[in-house]
Amino acid sequence: MTCSIKKPNKTIRIIVGIVILLVGVYFESFWGLIGLVPIGFAIFGYCPICSLANKRI
Repeated sequence: MTCSIKKPNKTIRIIVGIVILLVGVYFESFWGLIGLVPIGFAIFGYCPICSLANKRI
């Protein structure tokens, strides 16, 4: 598994993930857990969709 996400994109994914989590908490919805997906991709530096397309973003 190679790193397919560069640092600026990781930062954006973490911010978006946190915002989604906070919106889920605010509205008391489990849909906010979807925010864990971009945070996980940013932490591991791997995006399966990007690797399928052979792109490094």
